[in-house]
Order: sequence, then C-alpha cells, then structure tokens
Amino acid sequence: MKAVVLFSGGLDSTVLSYKLQSENAELKLLSIDYGQRHNCELASGSMIAKSLGVPHTVIKLPMLAALLGGSSLTDNSISLPLGHYAEESMKSTVVPNRNMILLSLAAGHAISLKFDTVAYAAHAGDHTIYPDCRPEFADAMENALSKADWNKINLHRPFVKMNKSDLVKLGIELGVPFEMTWSCYAGGKLHCGKCGTCVERKEAFELIGLSDPTKYKS
Repeated sequence: MKAVVLFSGGLDSTVLSYKLQSENAELKLLSIDYGQRHNCELASGSMIAKSLGVPHTVIKLPMLAALLGGSSLTDNSISLPLGHYAEESMKSTVVPNRNMILLSLAAGHAISLKFDTVAYAAHAGDHTIYPDCRPEFADAMENALSKADWNKINLHRPFVKMNKSDLVKLGIELGVPFEMTWSCYAGGKLHCGKCGTCVERKEAFELIGLSDPTKYKS
C-alpha cells in the first residue's frame, strides 16, 4: 500500500499512521491548516512525523475558515461547547463538508504521487456528531474517488467500527507517543480538559485503566 494519510496530529490519525507503518505501507502525511481554532495540532503533527521518519506536508489554507463558517472550530465568535460528545451542543463543532474537502485534497496529492490509497481515521465514536465520519459517507466518497482518475484511489478507514478506547489500546501496542498528540479544540499550550475531544480522550484512557500522559489545565 502507498498511502497519503489525512493527518491532524491528533490521537486518531497518529495511531493510524503508526498502524500503517507497522504494516510496511509507504506513507506520506498530509496536514491542512483550514483556519481551525486549534491549529496548534499542526505543530504536534510535525513532531510526530519526525518521530515516525515519514514525509509530512502542511497545506496552509486558513482562508477556508471564512467559507466554512457556522462552526465553533472556524469562527471564534461562536463559543466552544464543553462536555461529552454525545451532547446536542457538540454539533456546533461540525465544520461544513470538511472531510469531503480535505479528502479531496489528499486524493489529488495521492494521484500526483501515483499512490493508490488515501487513509483517514474516522472511528465509531465520531458517527453521531459528524456526518462525514459515517460509513455511508466514506463508502460514497470511495466510490467517487475510484472515478476521479484512470488509476483507482482507495479510501482506507480501518477504524470505522472501533471506539476511542480501542484506538488507545492499539496505540499502546504500537508504541504511539500519546504525549505528543493534540486533541483539544480550544487550542493553547495545554489541553483544556473540558471540551468534547478532551473529555473523550480522558474517558478512553480511563475505560481501559491506563494512565493518560496528557497535561490538562483541568
């Protein structure tokens, strides 16, 4: 497999990258600055790419935030919701059509490299809140990508039936440096400990009885 990984520097995409490397895939990591509130994740991504020894490209498109408004991740005037992902308020963190846009960029890069795969780390815990993490979206996107070029591009999403705790377990087995990864939607120097991604991250470690190496404000 030759794969471009849609890579945020977060826990999920880092576990995916380590998994693919363990399977001897040829990898290139692609991160995108789309004007997200938490763009500090990109610095984490660069550190992780160096630890993996894998090429890493960052596309800077911060003006996309103005086009993808209505989300607390791209509009700082909208308050970031706190609490568990299952709460209705977390829908304000949905960025309009984000994964279709980012996966399309990754696919174009893969096609130009003559790679056969785009990989992304959507998992079962994302399905309720994020429509573009659902299996049916991924199936439709893979169908579209298979027709985007003379050479077929596959959409690899091995985590769609796994939850966050499953990913942490897998990451432990793979030696993932979780302390390098960034999940918090609030940005800053430390994880806030209160936003949906922080709550989910804490919970994942707690559920499997492992110590969370993340430093939180609270």
